[in-house]
Amino acid sequence: MGARGLLLAAGAGRRMGGPKALRTDPDGTSWLVRSVRTLLDGGCGAVTVVLGAGAEDATALLVGLDVDTVVAADWAEGMGASLRAGLRVLGEEPVAVVSLVDLPDVGPAVVRRVLSAGDDPGVLARAAYDGRPGHPVLLGREHWPAIVAQAGGDRGARDYLAEHPVTVVECGDLATGRDQDRPTDGQHVAD
Repeated sequence: MGARGLLLAAGAGRRMGGPKALRTDPDGTSWLVRSVRTLLDGGCGAVTVVLGAGAEDATALLVGLDVDTVVAADWAEGMGASLRAGLRVLGEEPVAVVSLVDLPDVGPAVVRRVLSAGDDPGVLARAAYDGRPGHPVLLGREHWPAIVAQAGGDRGARDYLAEHPVTVVECGDLATGRDQDRPTDGQHVAD
C-alpha cells in the first residue's frame, strides 16, 4: 500500500467554457491525462479520478491508463461533492494526495515533495507556493470521515484544514500552483 492519488475533475468549467477534464493544451496535451500522469510519476501507487460534467467523454480520454473513476452524482454542488465522492471509494491506502485537473504547472516534483511529509494515516500536509496554500493536499486516512462530513460547496477540505495542524510544504521553487479558470489565464509549463 502507498499513497493514492485523488484527482478532482468533475466541474463544468463555466468560466472556462466547458469541463476542464476535456480541455487540452495548445500542443494537444489533455489536462486530464497530464494530471493523472503527474500523480503517478510523483509517487502515487494508484489514482482515482472523480468525474462529473462530461464524464462519458472524460472516461474515453483515460482508456489505456491504469486509473479508477467515480462519478460524483452531485458534482454541480462544487468541489466538496467531488472530494466526498472520491474519499468514499478509496481503498485501504494510508494517505490520499488530492489534486485538481486545472493546475498546469504542478508537476511530479511537487507531488514527490508533498508526499515527503509522510505516509502516516494521521498526516495533514499541503503544498504552498511562496507561502500561499494550494494543491496537492495530503490527507491521512484518519481524517477522511470528518472531511467527508464537512466538505461542501466549493470549499472542499479548506475549513477542515484551517481547524487542524497542517504541515506546509513549500513548493514555490517548483511551480506557481495557480489554477487555470479562464481561457485567458496564462499557460504554465510543468517541469
